[in-house]
Amino acid sequence: MIRIGTVGTNWITQQLVEALALSHQYTLAAVYSRHSETAQAFATKNHAETSYTDYQEMLQTANLDVVYIASPNSLHVEQALAAIQQDISVIVEKPAVSNSNEMAAVMAALAKHPNVRFFEAARNVHTPNFLTLQQAVAELPTLQGASLTYMKYSSRYDQVLAGQRPNVFTKEFSGGALQDLGVYPIYLAVALFGQPANVSYFPTLIATGADGKGLAVLRYGDFDVTVNFGKTSNSYSWSEIYGLKETLSLDSAGELTQVRRYADDGQETDLTQPALENPMLPEVQDFARVLLNPEDPQNMGDYRRWLRWSQQVNQVLYALRVTANLRFPADEND
Repeated sequence: MIRIGTVGTNWITQQLVEALALSHQYTLAAVYSRHSETAQAFATKNHAETSYTDYQEMLQTANLDVVYIASPNSLHVEQALAAIQQDISVIVEKPAVSNSNEMAAVMAALAKHPNVRFFEAARNVHTPNFLTLQQAVAELPTLQGASLTYMKYSSRYDQVLAGQRPNVFTKEFSGGALQDLGVYPIYLAVALFGQPANVSYFPTLIATGADGKGLAVLRYGDFDVTVNFGKTSNSYSWSEIYGLKETLSLDSAGELTQVRRYADDGQETDLTQPALENPMLPEVQDFARVLLNPEDPQNMGDYRRWLRWSQQVNQVLYALRVTANLRFPADEND
């Protein structure tokens, strides 16, 4: 069993812990929170061995194989580096880090600790529906672009409208729409089409100075991908990938729960795979496969591909922000 510790006690960590239990491959060894009562309550609810309010102490004494980090975005790099230095592998919620310099620091640390693995928890590219979509894209004789959408109203935006500054909507914590929901369609584009030649971002800023929603354009050699995402409104539009006479349609670039193919005559083929019991289950199973059998050639190949995607997505996210002059305090050393 893989001994895992968690950082953060919000809904995404709860969903992750439930996926870990379904996988039967992990032991929840430790829970970290800055607040003792919160840590203890989360640990008790999820049958963790122990809880901590000191992150370094958890790393040094909990005998962990891997740590899952779901803290505010700006804290990811420091917490990830601390784990790597203790030879503990890392699963970090998307976005992995805030900018290219932080990613370079992670890669340098990994080079010094070759047995450590670094995973970005971008769940949509680990699902069976993504594998089906990937195969369908590969079968298109011509690729003419895509329109990807992921917009969900955030309850935290109500706090912004009330004059508050929740972490997910502040630049101080590397927040905003691009760094949250925007990561999913960007991941989809990079995983399906590769790294774009150039990018542009047109954000809509909110009272906190962060982007509440935005439109990104990813330019490839022969086609463009438009990406529409946001946390201040809802969209019920499907995303599409355009071939010559065929179109691939997906219900959500983030959730990716339905995939369809349309022929030139409009005939629809449903490519959707069976529904998941927990949307994070495939990724934690993938990560476990690598952690338990790191020398297996297929596992190593998959891990290297995921790590490459993580680096490329990081570069695209940062480049998009640069085009919009959207800077974070975390960028001060860039």
